[in-house]
Amino acid sequence: MFNPTQEEVRRFFCDVYAKSRQGRPMEALEIIASRWIDEHPEYHADLADADAAVARVYDGKDGRENPFLHLSMHLSISEQCSIDQPRGIRQAVELLAARRDSLLDAHHEAMECLGQMMWESQRAGRPPDGEAYVACVQRRATRD
Repeated sequence: MFNPTQEEVRRFFCDVYAKSRQGRPMEALEIIASRWIDEHPEYHADLADADAAVARVYDGKDGRENPFLHLSMHLSISEQCSIDQPRGIRQAVELLAARRDSLLDAHHEAMECLGQMMWESQRAGRPPDGEAYVACVQRRATRD
């Protein structure tokens, strides 16, 4: 299991942003990350300076979300969908994307479900409940 440090995650996204801007070759995961970075121009300033990004504290007190957490969640959901793990997540996200006419919007809604699942898991001291996560995304996909 890959378990990068906070610094490694931040440097990864900053490096991807730099490679993308410079037109340098990228690995498959970097290409996926680059696509999500492109969807979030509001993060580009944060990604432009890796040393500043590593040093910065993203605690929400300034009203801004953590761009690295947000982009990491996009990558997680992308990977989950690519391997359909937890089972059913690919179909649920695809249905949600079709209903919202936007993969970006679908990911943002799925993030709320993913965050809720992780919070409940940590609070209860038990493994994440993948079935509840998929059910949450499915509910969002089937309501107006």
